[in-house]
Amino acid sequence: MRQILQSLASGQTELVDVPCPAVGRGQILVQTRVSLVSAGTERMLVEFGKASLLEKARQQPDRVWQVLDKVKTDGLVPTLTAVKSKLDQPISLGYCNVGEVLEVGPGVDAFKPGDRVTSNGPHAEVVCVPTNLCAKIPDSVSEEAAAFTVLGSIGLQGIRLAQPTLGEAFVVSGLGLIGLATVQLLKAQGCRVLGLDFSKARLELARQFGAEVFDLSSGDPVAAAMQFSRGRGVDGVLITAATDSDEPVHQAAKMCRRRGRIVLVGVVGLKLSRADFYEKELSFQVSCSYGPGRYDATYEQLGQDYPVGFVRWTEQRNFEAMLDMIADRRIDPTQLISHRFAFDNAVDAYNLISGKEPSLGVLLNYPEPAESERQTLRIRTLPIAQRATESSKSRRRPTPASGAANGASIAIIGAGNYATQMLIPAFRKNNAQVKCIASRNGLTAALAARKFGVLTATSDIDSLMADEQISTVVVATRHDSHAKLTCTALEAGKNVFVEKPLALNAQELRQIISTYEEVTANGQGRGPVLTVGFNRRFAPQIQQMKSLLAEVHEPKSFIMTVNAGQIPADHWVHDPVAGGGRVIGEGCHFIDLLRYLCGTRIVSVQATMFGRDSAAEIRDDKMSITLSFADGSFGTVHYLANGHRSISKERLEVFCAGRVIQLDNFRRMQAVGWKKFRRMNLWQQDKGHVAEVEAFLNAVSSQGPAPIALEELIEVTEASFAAMRSAETQEVIHCAPRQPSALTLHHDDAIRRAA
Repeated sequence: MRQILQSLASGQTELVDVPCPAVGRGQILVQTRVSLVSAGTERMLVEFGKASLLEKARQQPDRVWQVLDKVKTDGLVPTLTAVKSKLDQPISLGYCNVGEVLEVGPGVDAFKPGDRVTSNGPHAEVVCVPTNLCAKIPDSVSEEAAAFTVLGSIGLQGIRLAQPTLGEAFVVSGLGLIGLATVQLLKAQGCRVLGLDFSKARLELARQFGAEVFDLSSGDPVAAAMQFSRGRGVDGVLITAATDSDEPVHQAAKMCRRRGRIVLVGVVGLKLSRADFYEKELSFQVSCSYGPGRYDATYEQLGQDYPVGFVRWTEQRNFEAMLDMIADRRIDPTQLISHRFAFDNAVDAYNLISGKEPSLGVLLNYPEPAESERQTLRIRTLPIAQRATESSKSRRRPTPASGAANGASIAIIGAGNYATQMLIPAFRKNNAQVKCIASRNGLTAALAARKFGVLTATSDIDSLMADEQISTVVVATRHDSHAKLTCTALEAGKNVFVEKPLALNAQELRQIISTYEEVTANGQGRGPVLTVGFNRRFAPQIQQMKSLLAEVHEPKSFIMTVNAGQIPADHWVHDPVAGGGRVIGEGCHFIDLLRYLCGTRIVSVQATMFGRDSAAEIRDDKMSITLSFADGSFGTVHYLANGHRSISKERLEVFCAGRVIQLDNFRRMQAVGWKKFRRMNLWQQDKGHVAEVEAFLNAVSSQGPAPIALEELIEVTEASFAAMRSAETQEVIHCAPRQPSALTLHHDDAIRRAA
């Protein structure tokens, strides 16, 4: 199947072959018939992509400050790499989709294969969308008319916020697609409407819909609105324009009556004047997209609807209302169509909307494949042509790690930011043979495969696991899938590199242990290599620190300060089911680091976080964790999300035997008290990603011990669980030593074989 993508780096728009997405719980798979190009939003993205780097920075000044702060803390090279990686990631275009349901996921009862639906799916031959972002199309509504449903719902939500009543006088400022749909909806509501725009063609359309109109290039719109409202001032203004100017809001305030209502649906300048609003006691509100539920992951992704008795109009119910209005012929969006393009010529459509030729409603019509060809749209594993982007042809690869190029074939599951910015580059630097990249939506896998020259992309994880040619699996997905994918890969006899965390709870951890022991027993004492992405212990400065501490034969004190940075409260990482919280999800890194440096078992964990009576919405990302070790050492991890981003993210201090080591953000390290060592500074951060991957590949190649003892992985994971329990109960959690198991025996046996 093909999808339209937009490059933020160059502004290039292209049709790209991608795997068909996998259908998840609460989702439906739709074969697209028609989609509508949202000229305003999508033209803005195209123009942003074509802008120079300097112009991009001017348009997003907040991002510039973030970049400068990152340069201060992480260095210039990592910052430039991160910016380039972000711009190199193309984005999907489109959100007005009409098609036929091909397949429904588990838990879907409201839709069935064969249903005609409209959704906010992108411009692609097949889309996968959550059920709360879809609506069935009535039989009397054409597919072209239904394509305006989602876009029209944006105007409808603005109208709901304005609360017009029969006979009121309203102004619609800006007569693009949303503005003209809003005019029709207000007329259907029984309102008198005045439309404002510069385009004579759009003003004429608004006149045909029953509105009075005023050409903004011909005079004063405030005077026109006062005349339109019989000198009283209009009851409300809906601003559907797209401009940097503050004038639309200023004019709206001037033309409103006392206690009039202004609702911003579009994007305009917002330097408000208090005087404009004060004397009239005007209300001003910004409308959010299609309605209640938008950007709420619980509603959109998990399918939890709002009770109709409390929230009458959600985004899905707004979709249904739009379709009902079209079915009853109260509005006719087909009059807004100016151009039609075959999907094969979609790039021409974007050349049109970004050019000077006038356009309005631009439709993309998708080819109807023959019955015998339908299955080709649903191909979930796709060969990807190698591209020059970061290809081996354009730069010399480093010397492969010992045993790295041993013929072992690797599949990477997950193609998000961390995988594409850190993990995949680390495997490439070790000349690993990555055969396939997988993701559930298929798109991110295809983009990563194109970028890194990987031959195959897939959304079919089951077939990947069953592929006997793949010996090793890298798990870089969302936290809640780590344990399940690890167990599945182990059962398939594959080596596993799983990003932290290994598991989100004790039950998942027990399942991993049980699976590994069973696989090891079936392999007559030899099991696959299993490791977790605790990369910091492999960093060169940490390796140097470890060798310095080996000289000290008395307890040590560790202080690890993590300026973690705030993540929005509704982010999935805070969800105990999906992400496990930040301590389990990321704090385990630092527990592992102290465990490695100390070199002895954790015997107790005590943690404190913000109290329940604090104003903090999220408490467990501001936590202090104290670890006690078997040799009498202790370490404290201050994991804090309430700091400033301009300060270094990670700082480690070690006190022992009258000596001190300080490591600042994996760039600058100094030691006091050692005769032959003072400092170790790096030009750029090295947190050990490449070295960890090298150690893992060597273990796979030599069938030697895993880079981190499996009992140690379990110990660190259990300590992260203990930290959460201790913070909640304010108790010290004592960690009993684990009994020797197949994990220990396998690791010891691997060490003997390697020796």
